[in-house]
Amino acid sequence: MNKKLLIIYEALLKHYGPQGWWPLTSLVEEGKDGGYHPGDYEHPKTELDAYEIIVGAILTQNTSWSAVERAIQNLRQIGALDPHALLSLSDSELKRAIKPAGFYNQKALYLKEATKFFMSLSKKTPTRKDLLSVKGVGNETADSILLYAYKQPQFVIDAYTKRIAFALNLADESAGYMELKDLFESNLPKDVALYQEFHALLVEHAKHFYSKKTRSSSQTEVDFLKEFL
Repeated sequence: MNKKLLIIYEALLKHYGPQGWWPLTSLVEEGKDGGYHPGDYEHPKTELDAYEIIVGAILTQNTSWSAVERAIQNLRQIGALDPHALLSLSDSELKRAIKPAGFYNQKALYLKEATKFFMSLSKKTPTRKDLLSVKGVGNETADSILLYAYKQPQFVIDAYTKRIAFALNLADESAGYMELKDLFESNLPKDVALYQEFHALLVEHAKHFYSKKTRSSSQTEVDFLKEFL
């Protein structure tokens, strides 16, 4: 096992602290800032919270989390963060609610398909293959659902993770999703809390220093991880 990734994880954790992903609206109502729960890896604790994570994983495709939050808030306001309630919405009602997240025509379809799938599970944990058979669920969405909604050790590879991996020469820029996923999973302990935290920390770091505007910069803290490698 190559220890580089663990070194990166420890450096990020020391620098940023626990992130508390996945944010949940039920925790916002309890006074948790933004619904995040740093250091608490027991969430989700209810079926509805797990369902909300699935909804968020669909809505966050090709958009920012701030846009997703607005869409989720709209769904909550009309009582539709519940699988039965969401399926009872007309297509126009659902599209209107999720419009802030963009691509609302296709996402409305994806949400209904994912909701039907969720209801068919009867509280069972889905397999990755099962999730990938659902319309609108690709690798990143499937892994997000498994890691955060079902607490399964599946590492999530998103655009931010790719930028950091490529910038630190951990992988060639031609590497695909599954190659990068294997890179992380084969070099880290299979630990759900670690996977959740590491993914969130990579996103936090990349938002600050690996945006498209700053990716080419060789100064600033973009390169601070390199001193550990």
